[in-house]
Amino acid sequence: MEAAAWRPGLTADLATPSLLGEARALLVTALQGAASEALDEIARYALEPNPESKLVLTYVVSPRAKGPPAKVTKMLQGRARIERIAIDRKELPRWVLERARKHDLKATPAGAAALVETVGEDPGVLGQSVAQIADAFRDEGLTPATVAAQFRGFGERRIFELCDAAFGGNARDALRYLAAMLGAREQPLAILGGVAARVRDLLRVRSLPPGMPLKDVAREAGLRFDWQARRYREQAGRYEPEELADIHRRVVEADAQLKQGGQGDVVLTMLVTRIAGVR
Repeated sequence: MEAAAWRPGLTADLATPSLLGEARALLVTALQGAASEALDEIARYALEPNPESKLVLTYVVSPRAKGPPAKVTKMLQGRARIERIAIDRKELPRWVLERARKHDLKATPAGAAALVETVGEDPGVLGQSVAQIADAFRDEGLTPATVAAQFRGFGERRIFELCDAAFGGNARDALRYLAAMLGAREQPLAILGGVAARVRDLLRVRSLPPGMPLKDVAREAGLRFDWQARRYREQAGRYEPEELADIHRRVVEADAQLKQGGQGDVVLTMLVTRIAGVR
């Protein structure tokens, strides 16, 4: 489970012997997002861990860090084995080629490099992408052409997912999508353009009568599908008209900031957080 979703008492299952005798383990990801209560409980468990169970903690750190922060290692009181898991940027294409071999998929170095440039540097995403290529282009293999064919419009899909999460109030997923897109070298202005387009769509949908049939909403708002009208109506309904207007103003401000040299990760993170947390 993610540390941000920690529930009190999770380590009790590790400390209590199983009635059926099976081995127990708890994997806690993204410990950097843990509340103090979770860290306190883990620290107490570390004093007297159950030798028959495993508690695995993951902590995302900067590329230069040699391990988790000192406060984390201190709370574990030297009772944990710390292991750094990382793949350097320059080694990612070779790692992709190794993954392709595990799928019995032909792959070229150029294809591996193209995949990294297209979907980003997240090993999890890269591994899933190799599997997709293996399913869709078994005979052709992993090449720049198959990467382009499989992931054409990848940026557009991610912007759509980012907007759905942000305007649906899911800040965590929205920020994940944003980080993945920036990591894949999507242009901040292009991402902002997608967000601006969604704001305009929501403003148009919000201005239409609530009881209007979906097909009419789609036509009047310039949407292609009825399901878009339904989703956008739900998203627009989360905001008062003045709140949508405020978001539109913030989009304009973000555009000016980016064009004046503002950092995309800072400007867009602030904007996405505001959108997701308005209500």
